[in-house]
Amino acid sequence: MMKRLLSATALVALPAGTLFAQDLPPCENCADSLTVVSWGGAYQNSQIKAYAEPYAAVTGVTFTWDESSGEAVAKLRAQNEAGNLTWDLVDVTAADSMRLCDEGLAMEVEHDEMLAAAPDGTPASDDFGEMIVSDCFIPQIVYSYTFGYRNDVEAWNGNTPDDICDVFDLEAFPGKRSLERRPHNNMEWALLCDGVAIDDVYDALETPEGQDRALAKLDTIKDQTIWWTAGADTPQLLADGEVAFGSTYNGRLFSVIVEQNQPVSMMWDTQSFDIDGWIVPAGLAEDKLNRVMHFLHFATDTQRLADQAKYISYGPARDSSQPLVSTHAELGIEMGPHMPTNPENSKNAFVQNFEWWADYRDDLDAKFQAWLAQ
Repeated sequence: MMKRLLSATALVALPAGTLFAQDLPPCENCADSLTVVSWGGAYQNSQIKAYAEPYAAVTGVTFTWDESSGEAVAKLRAQNEAGNLTWDLVDVTAADSMRLCDEGLAMEVEHDEMLAAAPDGTPASDDFGEMIVSDCFIPQIVYSYTFGYRNDVEAWNGNTPDDICDVFDLEAFPGKRSLERRPHNNMEWALLCDGVAIDDVYDALETPEGQDRALAKLDTIKDQTIWWTAGADTPQLLADGEVAFGSTYNGRLFSVIVEQNQPVSMMWDTQSFDIDGWIVPAGLAEDKLNRVMHFLHFATDTQRLADQAKYISYGPARDSSQPLVSTHAELGIEMGPHMPTNPENSKNAFVQNFEWWADYRDDLDAKFQAWLAQ
């Protein structure tokens, strides 16, 4: 998986305007609206610009966006229990797609039948390759969780953090931190900075002792931490100077650093790779399902996935999309160096164990929230 993720930076610029055109056939017995669930912010905006607006221009379909992806599993469980499905298409992480698939809340997908082939005829399943982590998952992007930091902290005396364990070093790098209010990534980083080898992290986390060890390490910075729940939180906290260090999605940091020109820098060390993509809720009405599949055929083709990288620094999940990634749509800068998969940025990256988190997430969520309340 690591080799496949890192290959997403093999970017070759093509002449401006080069497209792999795809004819969009009519959609028969299709709803005229879609309710799409995503994450808000710069990422959702990149989906609107690259997928939804071009699709709506051709079809006239109206989109309603719901920013509840962080709660997708819980909310789909509740909708299923109530017998009231209100979502048509949901953007989720790889691990959450596995949970939803295992629970029968997401529809299994025949990738080669439902999705466009690559321009050279390569079937979708081969073009996406190992990115297809469950039978219900339609990959979109490779992104990472990493840290941003203020580059104007006087108390740091000109020192620059370049190691993940600097996050835990309050003496050399004093100041508030912001960490996500859930266990994944926090637990791995804590164990790595407590001396656990990267290959042994998930074995350690399977044991109560390993979990307690991770929480004990997090205890050392707990009273200096603001816990975030939305991807926009850390960039705002950094921009306002309320925290010195903060974890979030690399695309959110790209926005605050490059687009907003705030005094913030990126720390790529031990960034945590993840994959994001679509699931189709099980039980959609026929006209809704037809519209969803029509949209997905368009939105996940080679050109559309490359187009998304014009708006945010996430790598496209298709092999055939990678050579089409070029410059930012508005700023004109080359996007390759800002990708988490760039070789310079990914020297010490690790790939989350999606299967492990799918199995242990509910239990560790409960333990982590209990620890936070202490």
